[in-house]
Amino acid sequence: MPPNRYPSDLTDARWELIEPLLPEPSTGGRPEKHPRREIVNAILYVVRSGCPWRYLPTDLPPWQTVYWYFQQWEAAGVTEALPAELRVKARRQAGRDDEPSAGIIDSQSVKGADTVGRDGRGYDAGKKINGRKRFIITDTTGPLVTVAVMAAGWQGRDGAKTALLSAYLTIPIRHVFADQGFAGRLVDWARDTPYTTLEIVRKPADQRGFSVISRRWVVERTLAWLTACRRLARDYERIPAVSEAIIRWAAIAGMARRLTRGGPARRQPRYICG
Repeated sequence: MPPNRYPSDLTDARWELIEPLLPEPSTGGRPEKHPRREIVNAILYVVRSGCPWRYLPTDLPPWQTVYWYFQQWEAAGVTEALPAELRVKARRQAGRDDEPSAGIIDSQSVKGADTVGRDGRGYDAGKKINGRKRFIITDTTGPLVTVAVMAAGWQGRDGAKTALLSAYLTIPIRHVFADQGFAGRLVDWARDTPYTTLEIVRKPADQRGFSVISRRWVVERTLAWLTACRRLARDYERIPAVSEAIIRWAAIAGMARRLTRGGPARRQPRYICG
């Protein structure tokens, strides 16, 4: 297999992180024809480049095979287990406890492509966007904890309940920071139902212009990292659950890169053509 044909391909170090977390191959029937590393490379190519499944390059496995693995691994919970394991490794690398006790929530509205059905999309009057809304919760260092995708017409206070319940059922987060769009009845609901303290982080009253806001910038940075993947620049998926899987794969690639880069991230050099 030629190394690093595409920028999205896994390096050896990143593959060593991901390989042990994939399900064991089936012992019955025909042996697997394509290496699993190639399958993961193909999935990450779709996520990073934004191309349709059918447009996968011919030097990657056939798109039907890749999409079959994508569906099977999603059904087996692989895309939920992988981010959780990588998040634990990232926290250990940073000298933190394995599981976070606090998180940060935010939402993002994105336009829906023509492949998004009428029953799965909505209109966000505040952002003037027709499509879907993503709710994510991260820990206080940025790695993804949980994601929920729904029609953009959902109010933030209502849509956040799914993400908060999912976080409550999976990890011991009991304190979540949020912006003022989540204020109001949601604070009382979070306290009484998932027994979570929802702390609203507001802008300073005297703030003028742009300024980084404590706590909130972490989740906003994670959303920026995720939407650097072109498949997430808008929503192309017919089913919200597939959108959630694509977001988790983007988070998997980001966390694997973060764990193996060996130093601070650096911008690519700027080239000026004469």
